[in-house]
Amino acid sequence: MTRTPTPSRRHPPQVAALAVGAIFLLVGVLGFIPGITTGYADLKFAGHHSEARLFGVFAVSILHNLVHLLFGVVGVLAARKPAASRVFLMVGGGVYLLLWILGLLIPEDSPGNFIPLNGADDWLHLALGLGMIALGLVTTALERKQGDYPEPDLQHQ
Repeated sequence: MTRTPTPSRRHPPQVAALAVGAIFLLVGVLGFIPGITTGYADLKFAGHHSEARLFGVFAVSILHNLVHLLFGVVGVLAARKPAASRVFLMVGGGVYLLLWILGLLIPEDSPGNFIPLNGADDWLHLALGLGMIALGLVTTALERKQGDYPEPDLQHQ
């Protein structure tokens, strides 16, 4: 009797990376939909002159939306492998923490605010950064608990 191969199950970091990637794809698309993005007629390619606001709150531009889409694609692709998923969550979380710091340091009306970012974006980036890093740590811990990702053998090094 032959068995039909069953698809391998997704590891916890893969599920998390896929979910985060899908959310970024959704947000990137929503940023291009008038009504969901208020001030859509004032959507600029980049820079602090874009008056468009996702959900009426978060400053967006075409570049900002494209970055969300790119980040989403990277997350979905990373979800194909457990190690890539962990890297996406941890490094991506670090990137968002850097964006939070950048948003705090650069005035909203500055030419350096090319993405653009506003106060709501800044705090969202903090939450995303901490959330993604937490997901990376928690899902890796779950893998280790299940025996799918062994602890490093530090005694024999």
